[in-house]
Amino acid sequence: MKNKTLFMVEVAVFAALALLLDWVSGVVFSRIWPQGGSVSIAMVPVFLMAYRWGLKGGLLTGFLLGMLQMVLTYAQVVHPAQGFLEYFLAFTLVGAAGLFTNSVNGNLEVGKRTKAYTYAVLGIFIGSFLRFLCHFAAGIIFWGSYAPEGQPVALYSLIYNGTYMLASFILSAIVVVMLYSAAAKVLLRKSYQS
Repeated sequence: MKNKTLFMVEVAVFAALALLLDWVSGVVFSRIWPQGGSVSIAMVPVFLMAYRWGLKGGLLTGFLLGMLQMVLTYAQVVHPAQGFLEYFLAFTLVGAAGLFTNSVNGNLEVGKRTKAYTYAVLGIFIGSFLRFLCHFAAGIIFWGSYAPEGQPVALYSLIYNGTYMLASFILSAIVVVMLYSAAAKVLLRKSYQS
């Protein structure tokens, strides 16, 4: 029961932190990407939960982040399917980084930091790429009318979504590796278990 309560509290806190980080970056970058999207470290709390609690923790934190964005922030929804795709599904899939939980934590526990960071960055790439695919598809289906005349809609969506998602992936990877470099023992779930 104690672990279940800790899990639920951490999901809520990390999703709220992710929402705050996303909101700040959304305000800063709203002029660059007017149809939504921003360079952000909002995925970092989702990745941390994925590496602390596994797939379940990552997916649930990402889902809660998407839900909070829909309810509390400046979500741009033009169609219910687009809202589901770009908020609920996209941010839930960020938690797929949890597939590498055992590789990250196991290598950190035995002092193989480089290998742990490699797996962490691989998980961050996969989570970011899956999120990108959702935004890319939505860009083609729902935002294609914003493409400059003569430019293929798929190319427009690739450029629009690829620019901020690539930067967000790189920034998130740097932040997560820095956090684990500085405080791996605190971030490992076992440090909180008695």
